[in-house]
Amino acid sequence: MKTTPFDRNDHIYENDAFDELVKDAVRFFNGTPVVEMPPAVKFPGVGVYALYFTGKTAPYERYGELNRIKYDYPIYVGKAVPSGWRQARVIPKDNQNTFELNSRLRQHHRTIEKGAGINPVDFSCRFVIFEGVSSSMISTVESALIRLFKPLWNTELDGFGNHDPGKGRYNQARSDWDVIHPGREWAKKCAQSPNQKNTIIQRIRTHMDQLG
Repeated sequence: MKTTPFDRNDHIYENDAFDELVKDAVRFFNGTPVVEMPPAVKFPGVGVYALYFTGKTAPYERYGELNRIKYDYPIYVGKAVPSGWRQARVIPKDNQNTFELNSRLRQHHRTIEKGAGINPVDFSCRFVIFEGVSSSMISTVESALIRLFKPLWNTELDGFGNHDPGKGRYNQARSDWDVIHPGREWAKKCAQSPNQKNTIIQRIRTHMDQLG
């Protein structure tokens, strides 16, 4: 079969309806209740979530001031996808027996418990559960929320959502989050970060000054 001459315009997909669908999901997300971190009741499902700091502890006190008025400033946005998602893009017909979202929030709670200088009681969360084929939107909605809010722990202080890299990978640098909030046992095995603590703190302060 003979190929046609290349024209980039022939390969561009645009659909305003998709953009509106993402915006609608973001609006729905922003209207969901904010609950304790982690939620008191174990629940099934996958989806997108945000964590909010409401305390008075430096260097996050500005987040605390703003979020005590209204939960408009997440410190972290993340996602929990169905099991097998990364390998085979599996879309479950029923999410009633999968607890990835609930588990992810509890993992974050344990991380905060271990991190020096922060207290789990100063954190709350909100989330959206995506059922069935709508779970295909999870990554897109997560990205949209990160672009909208630019949460500190997604941007200037990377590493909060990291997992144990496993034996043989501890030569990688310790994340900036673990430099500021040491405590995770596996992170102690990683190499020292090239970023000095004072430099990281200054980046956090600059981010805080741009809020609100």
